[in-house]
Amino acid sequence: MDLLPRSPAEFGSARYWDRFFRQRGQRPFEWYGAFPELCPVLHKYVRPRDKVLVVGCGNSELSEQMYDVGMCEDIVNVDVSDAVIRQMQERSRTKRPKMSYLLMDMLQMDFPDAHFQVVLDKGTLDAILTDEEEATLAKVDKMFAEISRVLQVGGRYLCVSLAQAHVLKKAVEYFSQEGWVVRVHQVAGSRDKQQFVLPVFIYVMTKFRKIPGSAPQILEICPEEQDKPMRVESVERLVAAVKDRQHYALLCSQLSKLPCGEQVSLDLCDKESGRPRYTLHVVDSPSVKSSRDNHFAIFIIPQGRETEWLFGTEEGRRQLATSAGFRRLVTVALHREQHYEGMAGIQAELSGKVMELAPPGLPARQQVPFVSVGGDIGVRTVRHRDTSTLSGEYVIEDVKGDGTCYFRRLIFLRNRNVVQSEARLLAPMPLPGQKKRRKDKKKPSPTEPPAAIDKSYLCCEHHKAMVAGLCLLGGPNPLPGTPLAVLVVGLGGGSLPLFIHDYFSQAHVAVVEIDPSMLEVATRWFGFSQDDRMQVHVSDGLDYVAKLAAEAPAQYDAIMFDVDSKDLTVGMSCPPPAFVEKPFLQKVKTTLKPEGRSEDLSMSLRPGWPALGGV
Repeated sequence: MDLLPRSPAEFGSARYWDRFFRQRGQRPFEWYGAFPELCPVLHKYVRPRDKVLVVGCGNSELSEQMYDVGMCEDIVNVDVSDAVIRQMQERSRTKRPKMSYLLMDMLQMDFPDAHFQVVLDKGTLDAILTDEEEATLAKVDKMFAEISRVLQVGGRYLCVSLAQAHVLKKAVEYFSQEGWVVRVHQVAGSRDKQQFVLPVFIYVMTKFRKIPGSAPQILEICPEEQDKPMRVESVERLVAAVKDRQHYALLCSQLSKLPCGEQVSLDLCDKESGRPRYTLHVVDSPSVKSSRDNHFAIFIIPQGRETEWLFGTEEGRRQLATSAGFRRLVTVALHREQHYEGMAGIQAELSGKVMELAPPGLPARQQVPFVSVGGDIGVRTVRHRDTSTLSGEYVIEDVKGDGTCYFRRLIFLRNRNVVQSEARLLAPMPLPGQKKRRKDKKKPSPTEPPAAIDKSYLCCEHHKAMVAGLCLLGGPNPLPGTPLAVLVVGLGGGSLPLFIHDYFSQAHVAVVEIDPSMLEVATRWFGFSQDDRMQVHVSDGLDYVAKLAAEAPAQYDAIMFDVDSKDLTVGMSCPPPAFVEKPFLQKVKTTLKPEGRSEDLSMSLRPGWPALGGV
């Protein structure tokens, strides 16, 4: 038996609905949303003494259930299908004497003006607004005008919808321009994603008298029925917020059939600012043997450690999930712009949301553990934040590593998952809220680092390889105190040139840095300083080397490139592609002494010597 229309236009045809309900018989047809799911929202806007009009009622049980639970009894139901009206009149005649069913076209109703306090629409608008053709939009305008006419001032139009973008936009624009208050509720689902994937929404349009002139629009969204409404500033933002929730629902449904080895990530945003608060990665480990207690767990990545290989890469997270012994692990990264009230606060905040990411078949009332390294959420203190004209926005932050070690990091926020520079601090900082032993001890100035920089620490493996390369200059057994002229292109926090300066006592180090802000950062926050053996030149490294090749060739024993790309659209980030093009490498060779060498993350120019490092 084919109940589907031949074209979307048939949804607006009385003949189609007569045939539909005759063929379907007495079985109720619910477009979407069962009464238990809709009730928490409806009871906020429907009062027992309200006179309620249900447009396009069909043979849905919604009106009957509202009547039976005492939500409201004075309910008038209208529909264009004579078959369904006679069916519903017969079904409710003796059981619900105060409720009526009338054969009527909602585009031209017989009711007087301002006759109802509530107009309820469950799927009718979605059925009519199937496209954006001129005739369809004219029909919808007529529907809205009739709803507006029969509603009293202060009355509510409640529209249950899937909130397709064109449907939501049309409804919100129409009623907000009429001066109505618009609020969109997301209906809390039954969690049965197999039956219906997309979330259901209820538009609540409250009628106000139209104020002459340009009165501000009041647009709000309630993500779930228990949440307070959030104000949004435009129709576009409201539509986008609904679309985000639809995408999230689709993602949750796809997790039940997540391909082996594939990971899904999403951001959960702060309700007030709209900025990301948590970044979640869902990792499945099919190889882990199933047991009663290892179905699902949440792993909180300590603050400041989200860039580490174990937490910041797909392979690392896969290893973490396998080692933890859970078939599904959700890793949670915390964002530096947000404040967190410890592990217990995070657990309370995330418990409801992460359960939507649980694997299928999770036993009822299963306790889902929240775990972390050392049982805490780590320490991250932002020491400085600024914007560079070349590098964009950046932060200097101190983070706690393993044990009692603390590190200072430079992060460019255009690529916030990459640590640009890192230095180890010699003395650990007190934890937030920890009492000082001496009351008379002065509080450190917020503009000064709280601890000394450990200049013997090299954070990057390629830095260690570069330094090792210096030891090979002059043959396998160089004489102690051999003078060296070293050019470092790229300053960052300055740890590489500082190490060379301090541990190669005869080295003269020239540093080229394109961004003058980085010289200030290195000096103020990373213990960098200049003297007669250490000089910084603010210049483009490409131009500086080209000028040396032309004017002062064969000047350096070693040239080191520690530069990143400012263009994130290129696949290569270290070094930028221009630094490995053959014409530039010829200039580097000209600048080197006959026995000199050039080093970067992947190359060596000294004849007969292997490349150093690699990342």
